[in-house]
Amino acid sequence: MLRRLVLAALSLACIVIVLGAYVRLSDAGLGCPDWPGCYGQLSPHHAAEAISAAQADAPQGPVSMPKAWKEMVHRYLAATLGLMILGIAMLTWRRRREGAPLGLAAAIVGVVIFQGLLGKWTVTLLLKPAIVSGHLIGGMTTAALLAWLACRLAGLRRIDVPPAQAWLARAAFLALACQVVLGGWVSTNYAALACADLPTCHGQWWPETDFHNAFHLVRELGMTASGDLLSNAALTAIHLSHRGGALVAGALLAALAIALLRRTATRGLGALLLAALVLQISLGAANVLLSLPLPLAVMHNAGALVLVLVMVRINHAVRPRAVVVRRGRCLNENALA
Repeated sequence: MLRRLVLAALSLACIVIVLGAYVRLSDAGLGCPDWPGCYGQLSPHHAAEAISAAQADAPQGPVSMPKAWKEMVHRYLAATLGLMILGIAMLTWRRRREGAPLGLAAAIVGVVIFQGLLGKWTVTLLLKPAIVSGHLIGGMTTAALLAWLACRLAGLRRIDVPPAQAWLARAAFLALACQVVLGGWVSTNYAALACADLPTCHGQWWPETDFHNAFHLVRELGMTASGDLLSNAALTAIHLSHRGGALVAGALLAALAIALLRRTATRGLGALLLAALVLQISLGAANVLLSLPLPLAVMHNAGALVLVLVMVRINHAVRPRAVVVRRGRCLNENALA
């Protein structure tokens, strides 16, 4: 039951993350400008009068009935996920004497509680980039921890690899995490189209940039810390940082995929990683060249999630092969046993 519940929660977490990207990218994040209800009601249907009045006051504003439903469906599913994770923690507590990973389950509960607060602040603090980015990172972290818990409970086989390859897997995962953070910062600052050409930006390899205001965390959406409008140079800096991060993370992930493909025991994992990486790079390029169509933008977020889950599986699977030195020879510890 515990394994099935974890897999169900992981599946729902993936849906919530992708739906959250759709809500954000379709400008529905303030479809219900209060929390946890919608204009103090359980659903947009019950708040129809207030939603209609808000839309009449600002026809091009963030409030409309379709946007309100997008936002509330996201909240309903997120609340369901939270309850499922509490159920996982309770079952893990009951099985703690059998070796169930109680610490990991407790960590997931802590992340989800903080994630709920970030979801509230996303609305009540009017889409501050730091809060929205934190909400995205929290969702990815929740999915990654659930995936790790699923691997633990499934008792999946561990594969001994050379220590350098195991460390490469860790380094690639860290680079991917940093790239996800940069991608979230691009999305929450609406900087995806700051560079409309590829591989150059504004026809230059290094156009004018403003990194100081680009990465100032405590500020309003579209504004600098001093209250001025965020310049195109700042948006360009955000976009170029994401491209630079893609080069570093992509190189490490590609190197890891090639290393995994060279070993029979890890060939399947290497092929899976390489396929996910090629797909994500293609989606990123297509978003720039096609001016960020909504389906492709959502798929790019989903592609990042797939890469995270693949890297969780790889890092769970590979472990550095222990060696001992005996009479001048390096021998595999398993062989000695």
